[in-house]
Amino acid sequence: MPEIQLGSHTIRSHGVTVARFHMHDWLILLLLIVIEIVLNVIEPFHRFVGEDMLTDLRYPLQDNTIPFWAVPLIAVVLPFAVISVYYFIRRDVYDLHHAILGLLFSVLITGVITDAIKDGVGRPRPDFFWRCFPDGRGFFHEITRNVLCTGDKAVVKEGHKSFPSGHTSWSFAGLGFLALYLSGKIRVFDRRGHVAKLCIVILPLLVAALVGVSRVDDYWHHWEDVFGGAIIGLTVSSFCYLQFFPPPYDPDGWGPHAYFQMLADSRNDVQNHLSVRQAELENVYVDQQETSMEISRSNTRMLEIR
Repeated sequence: MPEIQLGSHTIRSHGVTVARFHMHDWLILLLLIVIEIVLNVIEPFHRFVGEDMLTDLRYPLQDNTIPFWAVPLIAVVLPFAVISVYYFIRRDVYDLHHAILGLLFSVLITGVITDAIKDGVGRPRPDFFWRCFPDGRGFFHEITRNVLCTGDKAVVKEGHKSFPSGHTSWSFAGLGFLALYLSGKIRVFDRRGHVAKLCIVILPLLVAALVGVSRVDDYWHHWEDVFGGAIIGLTVSSFCYLQFFPPPYDPDGWGPHAYFQMLADSRNDVQNHLSVRQAELENVYVDQQETSMEISRSNTRMLEIR
């Protein structure tokens, strides 16, 4: 296991260098944000909803238990706070930078995938009837019997975004990444059988699961939407975590790949420096030997001349 160097790589000493090395990654994050905004602005696919299909879409329209603005707090701010606390303990900018980068990639890639599927599928929410007909009186096409919504266009638009659940996918993306991060830091899989460590790792996943349950309880999603969102969030968070960190069960799972690469490069630089220094000393020694031999030959010749 590589040696641990506490406090030797801080934001002040190495922060700019690390950020510049990953400048293209930060630019990709900005691109993902733009794509996410576009996916939320465009109109989703309006799936055919016949009169006889509204039986399972008449659940009451009610407010969110967990509002939209709270999702970034749960999925991003909470994991960021834990990551920051660990930085102040260990003072390693490599861990801080790569954890934040991995977290943001996890939630943004998940958001893009989720909203792209939402717009493409256009599945109606369980409360679609009351979004479409807020006064309770239905209007349908004379031939196809497709709904002719009379409700607010923005509300109806949101009603076509049931699958998958964005609250759930974002929560599992951020808190799933946090669970993996914690499992590596506290070494859950060290084969010592400390169940308390496992409970700490499961806690973020439980919070994410409860967010998903609230979406079904609020009648904003079907259970399949929540299940699909959880799978997307967990899958993306796992890939993003392993992009920057070893698996949690790895002996070096407590640190990012870049930290160990930096140690290896530093060790190679020291070895190369020592090799060059040794070669220089050997050259000096050889030069001294040759000089001594030349002096000895000169003295011998002078004696022979005399």
